[in-house]
Amino acid sequence: MLFRIALSNIRRAGRDYLVYFLTLALAVTVFYAFNTISFQVDIAGVGSKNPGMGTLLGSIISGLTIFLAFVMGFLLVYANNYIMRRRKREFGLYQVLGMSRGQVARIMTLETIFVSFAALIVGIVLGIALSQIMVFFTASIFKTQIASFHFFISIQALITTVGCMIAIFLVTLIFNLRVVRKAKVIDLMSANRRNETIKVRNAWVSAVIFIIGATAIGIAYARLLKDGLPVDGTAEEMNAFFLTTGIVVVGTILFFYGFSGFLLKALQATKGLYWRGLNMVTLRQLSARVNTVSLSMAVISMILFLALTAVSTGMSLADVMNNSVERGTPVDYSRTLVYLGDDSAAEMNEMAATNPDGAPTYAVADNPIDIMEASKNDVVNPDTPDAQSFDLSKIAGSYVQVNAYDSTPRGASMPLITLKDLCDMTGSPLPAGTESSDVTSLGLLVVKESNYNEYLRFRGMDEINLHGNGYLILSDMGGDLQNIYNKILSQHTELTLGGHTLTPIADSVPADASVFINAMMGMNSGTIVLPDSLVDALNLPLYNSYLLLNYADNVSTEEGDEYISEYRSYGEGVKDASGNVVGTWGTEASRTQTYESLDSMNGLISYLAIYIGFVLVLACAAILTIQQLSGVAEASSNYRILAELGTATSQMHHSIFAQQTIFFLFPLAIGAAHSAIALSVIVKLVSLFGGLTIAGSAGMTVAIFLVAYGGYFLLTYAMSKGIVRDAVHLRHSL
Repeated sequence: MLFRIALSNIRRAGRDYLVYFLTLALAVTVFYAFNTISFQVDIAGVGSKNPGMGTLLGSIISGLTIFLAFVMGFLLVYANNYIMRRRKREFGLYQVLGMSRGQVARIMTLETIFVSFAALIVGIVLGIALSQIMVFFTASIFKTQIASFHFFISIQALITTVGCMIAIFLVTLIFNLRVVRKAKVIDLMSANRRNETIKVRNAWVSAVIFIIGATAIGIAYARLLKDGLPVDGTAEEMNAFFLTTGIVVVGTILFFYGFSGFLLKALQATKGLYWRGLNMVTLRQLSARVNTVSLSMAVISMILFLALTAVSTGMSLADVMNNSVERGTPVDYSRTLVYLGDDSAAEMNEMAATNPDGAPTYAVADNPIDIMEASKNDVVNPDTPDAQSFDLSKIAGSYVQVNAYDSTPRGASMPLITLKDLCDMTGSPLPAGTESSDVTSLGLLVVKESNYNEYLRFRGMDEINLHGNGYLILSDMGGDLQNIYNKILSQHTELTLGGHTLTPIADSVPADASVFINAMMGMNSGTIVLPDSLVDALNLPLYNSYLLLNYADNVSTEEGDEYISEYRSYGEGVKDASGNVVGTWGTEASRTQTYESLDSMNGLISYLAIYIGFVLVLACAAILTIQQLSGVAEASSNYRILAELGTATSQMHHSIFAQQTIFFLFPLAIGAAHSAIALSVIVKLVSLFGGLTIAGSAGMTVAIFLVAYGGYFLLTYAMSKGIVRDAVHLRHSL
């Protein structure tokens, strides 16, 4: 009997269960699909290009799943609470008719089991289908080819998903049983009349609070635009950032707390609009509802802000690296040698003195080390019969070595030229993120004119002529940094170095001719080309040497990549002719490795951004849906009275549409405003490493948000019209 009653209740109250069912089904779908990442990676061919990527993504997704499980758990409990408020009178009626609380509890349990099980089955089926489709999405974002697609089901993902949903179900069930056990019959029977306390505040007070909140948000915006993000992580920066965060959070809460009063006063001043149709009723209902849910609207706007910012930033970073990688990979292979300075060499010798006999000695290099020859000291496949010297001449075609010098002369404490010096000369502000950093005190690197011309010949570019008193600034990082250098050059700014006055030979930075290593993003933050005689006279120590190498014509890309990828040992360091260690190996990368790393990084960022963004938007939209349905249900008696007074159903629908548009639109608008300010700061910061645009990613973000957010809005409106229709029909049946 109880079984039949439960099934009958589900059919009759299907509309009430719809939000809970859809939210749970979507949660299961998303949870399962994203937790099959290891299978998707294998089928999409990502693992062959990027070993360990599946494991990395799987571990990250697992961690996020725990966090998002709590989010979805709260959401489903919230949705269930709406159902309970709608069904309390019905459960009270069961007790009046003679049922015990235990029987009522069993009916509720059966209903929850049926709906949850149906949602679980639907969600898993949709999740399995979505996971097959996401294989192609995974291959796309990681830029791989699907070797052999086959249908798959992940038992591990299935167990994880079912486990999370069972845990959420048990929490929901406990909540429901607790409500029935503690509630009195009189409380259940009168639940429809007192579901939620409506608080109507003084309109003038609310308007003042609204203005205070808006002002606080404006102050937080100004502080963030002025101070930026805490790049250095100093106590002063972190305290300022936390204060700004606190101001915007409090401001957002006050904004929504006083929003209803401000809106009411503003529209009351427009008499023609206020008295038209049901606008007066709409505004009164809107004011009461906003007062009740102001805190949750503030929280939703902050969550939407996080989702928008995370997705836009992640996708934009991916765009930046995609746009810069072609310029940043000029050769088949590059390798960097980092030289020891005076302080480093002295420190290393002190440490070596405490070691057993045979420890190397460290020194400062007097002359550049030939990287081609030094690389032969590496041993390929050490401790095996196939051990051999790492001889780049086996694969090398054309190559060039660029030697960069430190702009701090030996024996001096300060560089001859710094980024701050250049900014002061032109009156330019320091780039975002460098104001309090050591970057400002670091000098530009120095390259000899003859050496740079060797590089230009290697690249097939026109050589330069400094005429003995000229200079040229190089940088491949773009953005604000390059703008400063371009301003120096275009204004023909004279530099005095070592008593020599120099003038620029170009009006702008040759960005394409400033790349010395293979990298996803710009790595040359500032290098100045000077006449050879001046560099020698300044007594500058060596800083880096860069080897740029293209494979020989008879060596394929695969063969060259395979050779440099062989496991090898690097010895104790790079030594000079006297046997002293004068440097250590820095980065090395082939063009293929750089592109593969880029694809992996972009794929990881995009995957996680979309996952987090979608779930957060889904949660916000579902909460708003439940709130609005609850509000319409509570106001059903008002709509019944309006119908009795002759109000057209279309007018009531229009009133509901207007209210729900405001409830859905304003949290999104405030979240988008917060995100726009945050993104402007992030753009300025990232522009230090290259130009960042959010145009393309913003379009994708908006599309994702509109589909999820707009879908819930339309569902809310459709279900609300059904509640109003039931209320009007009830009036006719009385």
